[in-house]
Amino acid sequence: MSHVNETQASLKAGADYFEATFVREIEHSQDAVWAMLTQPAKLVEWLAPGEIELRRGGSAKLDFVDSGIIIDSVVSQFESPRLLAYSWSGPGEPDRPVRWEIESMGDSARLTLTLKSPKDEDIARSCAGWEAHLLMLMAAMESVPIKFPFEHFMSSRETYNQMLSSL
Repeated sequence: MSHVNETQASLKAGADYFEATFVREIEHSQDAVWAMLTQPAKLVEWLAPGEIELRRGGSAKLDFVDSGIIIDSVVSQFESPRLLAYSWSGPGEPDRPVRWEIESMGDSARLTLTLKSPKDEDIARSCAGWEAHLLMLMAAMESVPIKFPFEHFMSSRETYNQMLSSL
């Protein structure tokens, strides 16, 4: 069973970007969490249809059909089953690095998601979206996939906007 952590991301501001870090404790093995992040049949349950070539330099392609967003990126870091990084961008868009780290804790795992976004973009929207997808991931880990939690996204976005005003 997954322990759902609904904590907000920690935020910090760099010179030209914001960085958000989410940490989730998951009562599933590192291998099970890795499978959710990397296998096309599992990605579709919580993120989007797509495929990630599991090697440094491999392609990372995700198609968010409902929103029209298409991610067409390259895997920048890869160490199975603990590290995966790529940009949350399409061709011609600014670099938006996404880094997944999974630490084994015996029968459970700690998942850390770190993302960076240019300061001129809506980081509150990005954080709220990732938070919603992490809820979807936790549900999918329990074999009870949920649809995108739009109300949670909206309230989280407001919270992140408030957090950003104090940075």
